[in-house]
Amino acid sequence: MAALARLLGARRDGPGRPLHWTDIASYAYLAFGVVLMFGPVLWLVFSSFKTQSALLEFPPSLMPMAQVEVTVAGQPNPLPLFRATLPDGSVKELAQIRRVGLVAQMVDPAEPDKTYRVAIDKREPVRKVALATENYTEPLRQFAFLRFLSNSLFVTVVATAITLLINSMAAYGLAVYEFRGKTAATLAVIGTLMIPITIVLVPVYLVVTELGLVNSLWAVILPGAATPTGVFLLRQYMLTLPRDLIEAARMDKASEWQIYWRIVMPLTLPALAVLAIFSIMWRWNEFLWPLAVLTKTEVYTLQIGLAAFQGELQTQWHYLLAMTVVTLAPVALVFVFLQRFITTGIGSTGMK
Repeated sequence: MAALARLLGARRDGPGRPLHWTDIASYAYLAFGVVLMFGPVLWLVFSSFKTQSALLEFPPSLMPMAQVEVTVAGQPNPLPLFRATLPDGSVKELAQIRRVGLVAQMVDPAEPDKTYRVAIDKREPVRKVALATENYTEPLRQFAFLRFLSNSLFVTVVATAITLLINSMAAYGLAVYEFRGKTAATLAVIGTLMIPITIVLVPVYLVVTELGLVNSLWAVILPGAATPTGVFLLRQYMLTLPRDLIEAARMDKASEWQIYWRIVMPLTLPALAVLAIFSIMWRWNEFLWPLAVLTKTEVYTLQIGLAAFQGELQTQWHYLLAMTVVTLAPVALVFVFLQRFITTGIGSTGMK
């Protein structure tokens, strides 16, 4: 409240000028945008700690809630606790022994010898916040999710490294060298952006099959190693580098590899960081192509492993949501630590 009071009491144009209504509207708009963007993520995280039955409750609740259970003398198992309205109008917390039709037999935990018969519409469960941590531990114990995680890490790291190397080489050639057909080559690279993956899925699969890479993580890594988006982004950034610096290096007898590796690459780090973030997000979340070339469980990536919780007749939503949070965590951490490079790199490359 104190922070809100300071905000509302701020001056827009110096002393004597209160906070303008447009500023208040701007803050409200930004707050609405934050809720709109991060609300579903927050709901996902809270829902990942709910039990399967809690996920099916209506109306749903934001926090993971569970019914309180109490131990009653003479009862072998803990009993669910309810807040019941008795015929005399009094409200009392009672534990349910059994339910027969529309009537429940209940007992007072403080007086286990005294039982009550309460209509089910005259009671409501006593609930508390409870985190179902087994949603995270059980899949890791019963399923090979650690193996899926290591496969995804291997694919993401290796594919990103290869993508940065190949794309930077192609961008260097298109940005630094002058040759006949340079414009046509650039347009051809950019034109591939208009080709959806479903068009080339079958031809690429046939090539991978002929190479004997099916059910290998290299079948996921190699086909998408060169991306037109990465070539275009790095080329646009390299065009901003001073040509005099490259010519000076050539006059000093530096080889083209030395110019590329020791001069151009260090100066292109902001754009490389942007491409690395994009590549990590693409590779980590890729589903269609790994689903086509990976059929053995031991080579599954995380995204394919999540499909194991979706059965023909039932979906284990509590496990699915928990493992979805696990898959989102690495990408979120990468974005948090490297997001400052996105505006710098994109602003320097001229991308819109």
